[in-house]
Amino acid sequence: MRTRMTPFSLRLPLRVAVLTVLASALLSGCVAAVVGGAAAGVGHDRRSWTTVITDRNIQASAYDNFNKDKELALKNNVSIVVYNGIMLLVGEVRTAELKQRAEQRVSGYDGVRRLVNEIEVREPEGFLSQRRDNSITAHVKTAMLDIVDMPGFDPTRINITTVHRTVYLMGLLTREEAERVVEIARNVSGVEKVVRVFEYQD
Repeated sequence: MRTRMTPFSLRLPLRVAVLTVLASALLSGCVAAVVGGAAAGVGHDRRSWTTVITDRNIQASAYDNFNKDKELALKNNVSIVVYNGIMLLVGEVRTAELKQRAEQRVSGYDGVRRLVNEIEVREPEGFLSQRRDNSITAHVKTAMLDIVDMPGFDPTRINITTVHRTVYLMGLLTREEAERVVEIARNVSGVEKVVRVFEYQD
C-alpha cells in the first residue's frame, strides 16, 4: 500500500539536511556562508537563473572593489548581500565618512536597482559577537522550516543576515509569506530587531 506523504514528512529530509549542515558549520564558524549560500541552492528560486548569476557576479565584484580600500577592509566589518538587484550593506565602520566611502566603493553596478545602506557607525564587534550573530541566522533559518501550512512556500528563498542581533530578511515573497516569516524571525531567541528588505509578488 502506498504511503501518503504529509507536508511535514516532505519537509523532514530537508530539515535533517539543513540541521546537519548547520551543526557542522557552527563548529567551524562558517554559518553565514552556509545559510546564505549552500542552503539557497536546495530549493526553487523565484529569480531567473540569469538574475541569480548576475546577483552573484555583482556581489563578487563589489567585494573585490571594497577590499581594495585597505582601511575599510581590514579595520572595519562590512558585509555585502545582493538579491534580485537589491544590494544590502550591513556591519560597522568607525566614522560616518567611512560609511559613505563604503557605499561609494560598491555603487554604480549595472543590475543594481536599489542600494540599502544599513552600516552602523560604531566600533567593530569582535569574533564572539559575530559568531553569536551567525548562530542567530542559523536558528532563524531552521525556524522557517516550521512553515508547512502555506502552499508553495519554500524557506530557502529567504536570504537571512544578522548583525548586532538585528535580522535582515531579503527575498521575493508574497505579502502573506513575508508577514509569516517576519513573525517567526521575531520570536527566535536572541533576535532584537527584524528589518524587511523584501520585494513583493502581490
